[in-house]
Amino acid sequence: MNAKTSQLSKEIAELGLEQYALELETNGLTIVPQEVTGVTDDFFEHCTNTLLNRFTEITGCPISLENGPEAKLNWPSQGSSLLQPKGVEPTQYLIQQLLQLDRCFRDLFVNPVVDALIDHLFGRDTGVYPGAEGSYSRKNRRLSSTNSFVKWQGKHGYGKELGLHCDQGANPLPWGHAALTANATWCLTEYTKSDGALAYVPGSHKSNAHPMPPHAKAQAVAAECPKGSVIIWPGSTWHGAYPKLTPGLRLNAVAYYRHHSVLPQENLKITMQNEPWDDCCDAEMIKELIGFEDTFPYTETSTNPPRVAE
Repeated sequence: MNAKTSQLSKEIAELGLEQYALELETNGLTIVPQEVTGVTDDFFEHCTNTLLNRFTEITGCPISLENGPEAKLNWPSQGSSLLQPKGVEPTQYLIQQLLQLDRCFRDLFVNPVVDALIDHLFGRDTGVYPGAEGSYSRKNRRLSSTNSFVKWQGKHGYGKELGLHCDQGANPLPWGHAALTANATWCLTEYTKSDGALAYVPGSHKSNAHPMPPHAKAQAVAAECPKGSVIIWPGSTWHGAYPKLTPGLRLNAVAYYRHHSVLPQENLKITMQNEPWDDCCDAEMIKELIGFEDTFPYTETSTNPPRVAE
């Protein structure tokens, strides 16, 4: 996202998403409202209830949007592992492997509006293979992981620097124009600064560098939006989160994407092979995003050896 402006795909034009593609180019983040993605209130309510029930199943603790966890939690010695300051009780829990949890997330993560904008960040692999008939066009990216950040009231959050970082920071510099990772965060509750919204630095994706404290925090702003919105940004954008200063929960469902050359967080090709996946509203897309038909990494030899001629 640094050297030039990306070309707009026909999907971006057909869906009327030029404004959001431009915001990704200029700001390094865009917020798409619910009326554009077409996801209904009832659908989001089902996602929310599924996550609340899963939290209680995992922890044994009742939880609600209004009150957050309704009992004291006893954390393991390593805490929550989510950029939590040392010596501070965690106020966030990560529910992982949402694709396995319920069909609602499999449907949510193939939303065509978000898919078009994520394709805009990564580009598409287009061309002709030697010896192949005709041309091809396929996605340059796969799902890396699917998670929900369940966050409740606490004054510390990610600490005084807001946990600002780049998601693709493990990749060597320079990163170049196309995204190496990207994030689509579906907001299941309202996002405001006092409610612990995402913090990001507008235009930071153009720096081709990691954030440097304390200057990064001074430039950060809150990504504020109504419930039902989806926040999208490339892995080069500096981001973190503000502490949640109000009662109740900040809840989301996150699809985290990777360029197909980047190591995934979850090995979905393995973890989803015996799980439901093709019951969603776009089975072909989810099949591609999981990477079931990818050549690499392979699990058995894929070449047929020659034999001695008789």
